[in-house]
Amino acid sequence: MRRWCFPLVVVIGALGCEAPPPPAPYERATGIAEFMAWLLEPAADAIWDSAGQIITEGGVEDLAPTTEAGWDEVRNQAALVSELGNLLMMPHFAQDRPDWTEISRGMVQAGARVRRAAEARDAEALFEQGALLYQVCVSCHQIYWREARVQ
Repeated sequence: MRRWCFPLVVVIGALGCEAPPPPAPYERATGIAEFMAWLLEPAADAIWDSAGQIITEGGVEDLAPTTEAGWDEVRNQAALVSELGNLLMMPHFAQDRPDWTEISRGMVQAGARVRRAAEARDAEALFEQGALLYQVCVSCHQIYWREARVQ
């Protein structure tokens, strides 16, 4: 009986110990302030600058793209917004914050809806989906925005 006790204790003990996780296969290239200012904000602005109308004394200016290249650019920026939402769910940004992750998922979905509107060349849907993307951004800013832009 003693012959089996020691190996059994070793096996049970080894099962109870967890090895540390391997290091991440990526390196963080920006902080959150740079990520937002250099990557996400320009992509979102490109979408918002391509949706809706501007009404002035001189008349109404439609902001929707008028060329295939213009629609393709909105599509590309929408895809970028979705992928940036995925990046925001990485541990170094999310930091075990469920609300952050949920908002980031909302960004992925909003970007996908904007992309579909651009692919359909639907100016009205682009405006509506751009507004929903804005709401996702605002929901995050209400919780995480820092005047110093440092986290």
